[in-house]
Amino acid sequence: MKTFKLTFFLVMTTLCITAQNWKSDPEHSRLGFRIEHMLISEVNGIFKNFEIDIKAAKPDFSDATIELRAETASIDTEVEARDKHLKDKDFFDAENYPTIQFKSKSLTRIIDNKYSVTGVLTMHNISKQVTVVLVHNGNLNNPITKKRTAGFQITGTIHRSDFKIGSKFPASLVGNDVFIIVDTELQLQ
Repeated sequence: MKTFKLTFFLVMTTLCITAQNWKSDPEHSRLGFRIEHMLISEVNGIFKNFEIDIKAAKPDFSDATIELRAETASIDTEVEARDKHLKDKDFFDAENYPTIQFKSKSLTRIIDNKYSVTGVLTMHNISKQVTVVLVHNGNLNNPITKKRTAGFQITGTIHRSDFKIGSKFPASLVGNDVFIIVDTELQLQ
């Protein structure tokens, strides 16, 4: 029994020591989205305030866990009146639901540096399982900051109706499919 406890302790200590924490660099990261408008055009936007945390022990990130948090009030489509409308009760209701959160549950290699990531997305106090694609673009030592830096792109499509965002607006006016694209550099902490 003592041998088991010692072995368990050593394994857990090793896992804790080898897992590395990575945090998004806000100056080199973007959380964007695209949605169809009136079936004839698209509206693009970003969330200005967000952060991503990744924990991984393996250098290829094949064991990564990912968390993303974004402030709904930071939405920006470059049209002030539209942004104000998106923040109100018709859409995000930023006052009552100030954050969007994603927490990964599994990560599966598709090929080489491309992974399928399944996790729970919470918006508007509704949590749904979603799957996105993550591409690990590589690691390097940043010559400016001197920090170890990793680059990623995350893409996927969600349905706004799943989260009751803009429920009174039909898909013929505001599309239901929202394409998400995250380009980010993360720094080793």
